[in-house]
Amino acid sequence: MPIATPEVYAEMLDRAKANEFAYPAINVTSSETLNAAIRGFAEAESDGIIQFSTGGSEFASGQKVKDMVVGASALAEFAHVVAAKYDVNVALHTDHCPKDKLDGFVRPLIEISAERVKNGQNPLFQSHMWDGSAIDLEENLEIAQELLAKTAAAKIILEVEIGVVGGEEDGVANDINDKLYTAEGDFLKTIDALGAGEKGRYLLAATFGNVHGVYKPGNVKLRPDVLKGGQAAAAKKLGLADDAKPFELVFHGGSGSAPEEILAALSYGVVKMNVDTDTQYAFTRPIAEHFFKNYDGVLKIDGEVGNKKVYDPRSYLKAAETGMAARVVEAAQNLKSAGQKL
Repeated sequence: MPIATPEVYAEMLDRAKANEFAYPAINVTSSETLNAAIRGFAEAESDGIIQFSTGGSEFASGQKVKDMVVGASALAEFAHVVAAKYDVNVALHTDHCPKDKLDGFVRPLIEISAERVKNGQNPLFQSHMWDGSAIDLEENLEIAQELLAKTAAAKIILEVEIGVVGGEEDGVANDINDKLYTAEGDFLKTIDALGAGEKGRYLLAATFGNVHGVYKPGNVKLRPDVLKGGQAAAAKKLGLADDAKPFELVFHGGSGSAPEEILAALSYGVVKMNVDTDTQYAFTRPIAEHFFKNYDGVLKIDGEVGNKKVYDPRSYLKAAETGMAARVVEAAQNLKSAGQKL
């Protein structure tokens, strides 16, 4: 199937929320990791989301270019071609974008999609994330309002973050403290600023103890009940039923989360969960095994010529793709999206 249209992406999110499952959002940095992600979705019979961070996009453009828009656009165009060969729906998304990178990343990408839509095409991306967690909430939401108007016009969904995800990703580091838990009042301020869909559809990354990277159980306390409280407060404000879930939520920093924590988050309206750290390891681990087992073939030791069959990059990248795809399948199973393709 081709990359999800705006209508298909909306249907994907609607189904996830109604049926209490979430889509794995897999960070990729290259054609190989992108292939692995789509393969994993297909093997799990799950629709899914592929996303590019600012650093991943810069890397994809080449180390002599280092242009985030070029890298993200190139990977997106590649995905549009490759995804058409699979029988699952794939949406394209850009991950955390702080204020100082908006003009060099998200805003130009929105303009590319807006121009495509103007010409009768579908947008290049289906959603973009604005990460204003490092600034005051008032300014965060003011910028979100501006971006929401532009994304809605370009048939794109905006993702915003209120609260702070701890740990480090692409050089952005946050402390582990009380800011990891979004206050109920901040959910209400989000409704005041962005509405409940009438101004444009958006995803909300509210935080409940999330941390990027790898951490041992017990180091950080996840509290999915924060999401429940936020949904309830928003429902009351909007005059909806007590069990309504006005927000479509995103789970960041899920590596190492317990299954019961993931299931609780799904029940409170999480429709998208980012997966990066675990798939990075799943990609790299087979490469390490290949090199350790074939060190005398991948290296020209003691004047020998090595073994082209084992230093050919395809020999270990095939194994890497298989390893990462298997981890994507596991993510789809954990999030209950496996077998749920449209």
